[in-house]
Amino acid sequence: MHELLHERGQSRLVETLGDLGINDVFVLDAFRRVPRHLFVDPAVADSAYTDVTLPLGYQQTLSQPSVVARMLELLRGGRNLGRVLEVGAGSGFQTGLLCHLTDKVFAIERVAPLATEARKRMDALELENVVIRHGDGLLGWPEFAPFDGIILAACPESVPEILFEQLADGGRLIAPVGLGQKQQLVLYIRDGEKVDEIPLDTTFFVPALAGLE
Repeated sequence: MHELLHERGQSRLVETLGDLGINDVFVLDAFRRVPRHLFVDPAVADSAYTDVTLPLGYQQTLSQPSVVARMLELLRGGRNLGRVLEVGAGSGFQTGLLCHLTDKVFAIERVAPLATEARKRMDALELENVVIRHGDGLLGWPEFAPFDGIILAACPESVPEILFEQLADGGRLIAPVGLGQKQQLVLYIRDGEKVDEIPLDTTFFVPALAGLE
């Protein structure tokens, strides 16, 4: 019974995303294929398919689905993605979506228990085109650069230069940027030696922190 309710909720969520202006059929299909209720605490699983932010513990949150979908749509930009770096894997929900949108996902999570649980969920869903590392995502993953896309799931005051250095020519980086309540979603596109900056919506994410937990 619960599974049927979750399936219906998942279908309604995809419809909601379409109504909110998400047009990328690949992003919508990813939301159909990754069950969000598996990535939240069972106590809030009934809210998994509503368009709300949910707590993960460790002062982390699972972002609102409509925000995640918009960021993924902007990250793709209508392109096929090869390698993508995810800074802040959290419980692994966005990581799972990325697995259906890219050839290979390199995800970094600074909170060790979250990284461990995210790996288990990828295995359970038989998603094999992903590597999750416990590490400081603000340093990136230079061994596997350059990346066609980089996505940040937490908000730095400004994007570290080292991440731009790991972005491929023509690559896109999407991130919330700012301090406190003054945050803005920003899309960066590398064009040769320069990086174009496109300010977008106001938003709210937990702060991006350096170091490990």
